[in-house]
Amino acid sequence: MSRQTVTYKGLGQIMYHRAASGVLDKILGHIAFYCIDNKLPALTSIVVGKGRGTPGDQIPMDLEKRDKEREKVYAKDWYNIYPPTAEELHASYVQHMK
Repeated sequence: MSRQTVTYKGLGQIMYHRAASGVLDKILGHIAFYCIDNKLPALTSIVVGKGRGTPGDQIPMDLEKRDKEREKVYAKDWYNIYPPTAEELHASYVQHMK
């Protein structure tokens, strides 16, 4: 709603109340693959590196469309979507990691 991005470091602070280097890749991967499978905007496009201001190279996303994806994220009514279960997120991740 506030049209903001969050850095990986900032997200680690929000989630774990400390720096969480190296643990967000799989978490964000689960979310990215779930969004792909369910035709949702790439929610992971709003999580960016501090120095570069863009998502990491390992996050599944069409880099040429990342600005458009971010705008789709901002426009989406996320409050109207029921959150996925851990099992649903895991199923998407496993399917894409085959």
